[in-house]
Amino acid sequence: MADRTEERERTRAAAGASAVVRGRARLDQPRAPRPRLLPEYDPEAFGRFSERIARFLGTGRFIVWMTLIIILWVVWNIFAPADVRFDEYPFIFLTLALSLQASYAAPLILLAQNRQDDRDRVNLEQDRKQNERSIADTEYLTREIAALRMGLGEVATRDWIRSELQDLMKEMEDRRVVFPAEPPYGSDESDRR
Repeated sequence: MADRTEERERTRAAAGASAVVRGRARLDQPRAPRPRLLPEYDPEAFGRFSERIARFLGTGRFIVWMTLIIILWVVWNIFAPADVRFDEYPFIFLTLALSLQASYAAPLILLAQNRQDDRDRVNLEQDRKQNERSIADTEYLTREIAALRMGLGEVATRDWIRSELQDLMKEMEDRRVVFPAEPPYGSDESDRR
């Protein structure tokens, strides 16, 4: 009998059928899914659905249709024959329907607003990062332009070179007047006098 029990434990461990071995949970196998009481849904799909409803509730078309339905409801329940009326004068069923519609519309509108706030927050963060990059690029370009201006201040320009050459030429002419040109060596002009 003991041999059979040991053999069963070995086959269970080998096949992975048991998640618990000797009182401890096995970490090499995923847990079995637990049964859920609430139905599962896709939050994104539900959010898109709520945004569509909220968008429709905010249109003039919704208000016109709602007004027409309420007018028809009231007119039918006042002027129709008594045996086909479904909601008598205090219009309790109409009040219940409008309350139900409002109780669902408010949370759907809030959900749509929250999703829009999340999108706005993401867009704002992206805009902030883009602005930071633009500011950094602008500061970099400003520093580069300043460096170029400083470098150009040290570069000889055409006008500066011209003025320097003119100053040199004037200085050379002044030296000629003060020190006239000497006759070349071996000239016989001095002997002729």
